[in-house]
Amino acid sequence: MSMPKSAGLARMECSMKKVILTVTFAFIFLISHPAFLLHCFAQEENTEVNLNLYAQSAVLMDADSGRVLYGKNEEQIMPMASTTKIMTCIVALENADMEDFVKVSSYAAGMPKVKLTMQEGEYYRLGDLLYSLMLESHNDTAVAIAEHVGGSVEGFARMMNQKARDIGCFDTYFVTPNGLDAVVEKNGKIHSTTARDLAKIMSYCIGISEKKEEFLEITRTPSYGFSNYRMQENGEISQGGRYFSCNNHNAFLTMMDGALSGKTGFTNKAGYCYVGALRKDGKTFVVALLACGWPNNKHYKWSDTKTLMNYGLENYEYREMAEELIDENRFVPIPVENGQTEKIGGQAYVTIGVLEGGGESTGLLMRKDEQIEVSYSIKESLTAPVKEGTMIGKVQYSVDGTVYRTEILVTKDSVDQIDFRWCVEKVLWNFGL
Repeated sequence: MSMPKSAGLARMECSMKKVILTVTFAFIFLISHPAFLLHCFAQEENTEVNLNLYAQSAVLMDADSGRVLYGKNEEQIMPMASTTKIMTCIVALENADMEDFVKVSSYAAGMPKVKLTMQEGEYYRLGDLLYSLMLESHNDTAVAIAEHVGGSVEGFARMMNQKARDIGCFDTYFVTPNGLDAVVEKNGKIHSTTARDLAKIMSYCIGISEKKEEFLEITRTPSYGFSNYRMQENGEISQGGRYFSCNNHNAFLTMMDGALSGKTGFTNKAGYCYVGALRKDGKTFVVALLACGWPNNKHYKWSDTKTLMNYGLENYEYREMAEELIDENRFVPIPVENGQTEKIGGQAYVTIGVLEGGGESTGLLMRKDEQIEVSYSIKESLTAPVKEGTMIGKVQYSVDGTVYRTEILVTKDSVDQIDFRWCVEKVLWNFGL
């Protein structure tokens, strides 16, 4: 039985009234609760980027400034496996002669796989061993290097930890030179780092260390061959007859244009780890990944690395932190108390300016939606005598609350202190004498 037309229209009108009432009440609520409305918009505008990474901890870092461009649990302390060996390599490069001969101990020869299969009493050239360390990630090689450079594994670990502190990595602790899962030490510490610290270490290796070119040459080499050495009865060292060939296992070097360096790692506790660098279009990025899957997910680290590198390349450009951003109206002359003037009773002033050559960095990788904030700290007054070039404040450039550049403000004039001679001269001048 069909419904009369008038009844259908009545029901439709009733539905429309309900919709209108609902929209009206919603509008009245939003108007009367502006904070809620602003909160909704803020949530939409401040939604964090989610790159859906496999790694439990990850960082994309601007290698030049050390700024974290993307982080996921980046300060969580975790095991790092063989990514440890970037520190082993740079400490050896900075503290030993590559022409040194390294004698293999029984302890080094007894390291588990992956290993070069060193034999106790053999000799190797230190420079050759660094290729074994970084290309094939040999664990026995790492121990032999550590014992030679540091006197013992423990001594070398102290060197590694000191270097970490020098770089600014205070959440990193080294126990071994190879990154194998280590027992807990008496102090309760374990061999560990954070993604942020690991990225800092790689940034140091490729951009700051005096041995950065040697580090890059080793880690970029596709393959390398060398032999062992033996000690003759007369005390001379000669080739020992064993030959070794090493191939680079950093597949990322051929995955993206600009790939620069990197080191893989895996242990049962750490999972797959990776730290790598890329330089392209004047930008240098470092990616660090910890706990990026377990077998059979070996490829996850390459997927995450490319995701992060592409995010950096597509979203970040250099912005200059230059003097053009400074508000010159802030640079009003500063009064100088007890300073000499043209007339008795006058007020002395000095003008201020920016010290030439100041500041640590002139550019920073930034997204389009980020802003450079400029803050000023300037003394309100001075007391004579004041010399030209006296520091009286600073200008700081910051992004997201972190200061990336500081410029020093100095006086552009000198003001002498009022003394007896000045007083006599001004009195005589007033009387036309």
